[in-house]
Amino acid sequence: MRILVVGGGYVGMYTALRLQRRLKQRLKSGDAEIVVVTPEPYMTYQPFLPEAAAGSISPRHVVVPLRRVLKHCTIVIGEVQRVDHAGRTATVTTLASAEDGTGGLDIVYDEIVLAPGSVSRTLPIPGLAESGIGFKTVEEAIGLRNHVIEQMDIASATRDPGIRDAALTFVFVGGGYAGVEALAELEDMARYTSRYYHNIKATDLKWILVEASGRILPEVGDAMGKYAIRELRGRNIDVRLDTRLDSCEDRVAVLSDGSRFPTRTLVWTAGVKPAPLLAATDLPLTERGRLRCTATLAVDGRPHAWAAGDAAAVPDLTAAEPGRETAPNAQHAVRQAAVLAENVLAALEGRPLKEYRHAYVGSVASLGLHKGVAHVYGRKLKGYPAWLMHRVYHLSRVPTFNRKARVLAEWTLAGLFKREIVSLGSLEHPRAEFALAAGGPGTPGGPAVPREGDGPRRRPTEPAAAGGRRRSDGFRSALGPVADPRPTEG
Repeated sequence: MRILVVGGGYVGMYTALRLQRRLKQRLKSGDAEIVVVTPEPYMTYQPFLPEAAAGSISPRHVVVPLRRVLKHCTIVIGEVQRVDHAGRTATVTTLASAEDGTGGLDIVYDEIVLAPGSVSRTLPIPGLAESGIGFKTVEEAIGLRNHVIEQMDIASATRDPGIRDAALTFVFVGGGYAGVEALAELEDMARYTSRYYHNIKATDLKWILVEASGRILPEVGDAMGKYAIRELRGRNIDVRLDTRLDSCEDRVAVLSDGSRFPTRTLVWTAGVKPAPLLAATDLPLTERGRLRCTATLAVDGRPHAWAAGDAAAVPDLTAAEPGRETAPNAQHAVRQAAVLAENVLAALEGRPLKEYRHAYVGSVASLGLHKGVAHVYGRKLKGYPAWLMHRVYHLSRVPTFNRKARVLAEWTLAGLFKREIVSLGSLEHPRAEFALAAGGPGTPGGPAVPREGDGPRRRPTEPAAAGGRRRSDGFRSALGPVADPRPTEG
């Protein structure tokens, strides 16, 4: 018996971990096999990405190595290109596929768990694909940190006031968790960093948050959302509600209210959409492109197929209104994984399946060091208590005791010592120095010299990422074709 798990995120890792524990003896004897196919050999704990970007947590402590946690599973680093569930076959490309010329690898399975997660939802905005920066992966978070500090270096060194103003202007699009927390943490970090520049003051930095709706952080409620706006504006952050990004060509962000901001940094966090893989399956999808599932987390009308998390449209049995679906967030994903794993085992053993039920308990959000908002079990918190709850909650939820201890140790040390303000942008081009020394710029066959501070750049050996999850100079690109409008995802 082979169980194929597609994706190594919240649902993929926790499902495989639970199955591993319950099937340990069968795995050892060879009667069962769990295969996990994932693009990266680690699971990213995304709520810690803003703190990693601000330097409060080391990048390696934001991720959980799958091979260490899933010792009895077969880990395949690659991407599923299509799924033929009628034939119980998934076609996978691995890192070696292009090297050995064998093409895709067909993996036959008995049960499949689809948890590929989501990618950034983009719109056909001129210039977005060329200059936008995402914020869904640890590579993007660390790349953004390096980029922000690099812009301060450029502003400090240039004599051109136009370049200086553009370098010190940072535009974030999207008022959800990712956008607000990333902006708040990075603004906190940049304001602290400015004290080490002789010609840059904290007031020289311009931070702009663009949100298309009339509020931010809707998950924490209207009252706490309004408090968050007041807190951000009190730090001279320009929060623009009911405003859209119309264009970002030529390093100029043009907003729907007519404002124009020359900027070298545009961060796109305006929602997510299901992974493109789902369209390459023979499984039923909703109008928003998510897998149509039952309350037991089985794919509707397709025996032996299961799904949860961002990729699955799961009925919310606790909602007052019929027809509602569970929100695509970590709170549901972790709990769905436990039910999903038990139901897979129950189906194999002929036992009744359990329905997924979980009432939303609330949300917490960080607004920088010692600042936050929370709405949990009907109680509203703000400021330091909310920030402390944010840390305690996520410390309890990050996988493995090893990671919990390391994160707690880093937080403790951060409270005793000053922030690190170093940009390691050269990590994005580890061979650049040697290549320049060996060939020299401008010589036949020599490498081109990348411009510093240009945001996402592309490795010479990689094609442009028009619609996939290819790496692009430290930033993972999840941009779809810019001429194709994307459906709104909640």
